[in-house]
Amino acid sequence: MKKFKIGGVPEHFNYPWRVAIEEKAFDSLNVSLHWSDMTGGTGQMIKGLETGSLDIAVLLTEGISKAILQGARAKIVDLYVKSPLQWGIHVPMQQRLQANSKEHRFAISRYGSGSHLMSYVLAQKEQWGKESLQFNVIGDVYGGIWALENNEADYFLWEKYTTQPFVDKGSCQRIGQVDTPWPCFVIACREELLLKDSEVIHQIIAIVKKQAAALSADTQTAEAIAWRYHLSIPEVTQWLSETTWNTESISLVSAIQPTIDFLLDSELITANDAESWDTKLF
Repeated sequence: MKKFKIGGVPEHFNYPWRVAIEEKAFDSLNVSLHWSDMTGGTGQMIKGLETGSLDIAVLLTEGISKAILQGARAKIVDLYVKSPLQWGIHVPMQQRLQANSKEHRFAISRYGSGSHLMSYVLAQKEQWGKESLQFNVIGDVYGGIWALENNEADYFLWEKYTTQPFVDKGSCQRIGQVDTPWPCFVIACREELLLKDSEVIHQIIAIVKKQAAALSADTQTAEAIAWRYHLSIPEVTQWLSETTWNTESISLVSAIQPTIDFLLDSELITANDAESWDTKLF
């Protein structure tokens, strides 16, 4: 029996993976999947793929694209979520900054993570200069909330439904949101593993897609996700209406092109990094 170590954020997006594993949907492939919650997000998963502590990861498009183009030995295998990710813009309860401030301190989980890269998207939207961005590495969502509460950051970007409980209890306030201008989640794996086990990895993904399609059609899914992830049913119902898991075959090049354009425009990768980017990523 082949064994694979899978990593993803402990959030509602990965419900299809969790259900498929719990219902032993992969037994027909004679494989065993061990899921690990990655509270540190995409940055933690990139490190896991590089060190071999993870075989497969479900992570943010922008983070893994940047990492691979700058040398990480991994490949994007498929698109997982086609819709954008809605990042909440979180600030302390007593917001200190003025709109024309020359400094914008962001709490980020890791460099190269979504919370890091999306700060550039927000800066572009708000017409802040990149030189005004400052970063405090805090590890995970709990560190981000702590940084806001303890004057260690002025902003913290994180998926807005995941942070809703913190907003509800007054740990921070959400002043808006910024969405990814691209499909938000992809599935990636270690390069050497893909060379060796490409067929079974694609079979695993096919099962996850089938599970996602079934959950999308099930009227009980909102209630099940709300219970598991400590969210309200109306919140999850709204989230499901805004989220599209990828259940078909699509062009990865077309889907990820906007990500590459953003990374280049923001000078987060070089023209040399982006040369033949599709060959490097897939």
